[in-house]
Amino acid sequence: AQGAINGRSTRFVVDTGATMVSMGAGDASRMGIDWRKGQPGMVQTANGQVRAWRVLLDSVRVGEITINGVEGLVHESDLPVVLLGMSFLSRTEMRNEGTTMTLKKRF
Repeated sequence: AQGAINGRSTRFVVDTGATMVSMGAGDASRMGIDWRKGQPGMVQTANGQVRAWRVLLDSVRVGEITINGVEGLVHESDLPVVLLGMSFLSRTEMRNEGTTMTLKKRF
């Protein structure tokens, strides 16, 4: 899905298995996120444990839906994509029809 984080354009992969909107350090820097001021920690991913910083994203937009104050996770190493995780998706209604997923803002 095409969208934006903090007003900076990005392409997302919808990942209902990701707890938060997640990205690598390079993408975070490109989007103007001062991720090193976030809360550092270790997280478990499909590829094992990695160092990451928990941040609060001012806004996340997908299509016509904009949600403010979304929790994000910035991985120390780069990721191949930005994951649209449940910190955004749980605030929408998701409906699957065939190969199409439709999101509607809930609150």
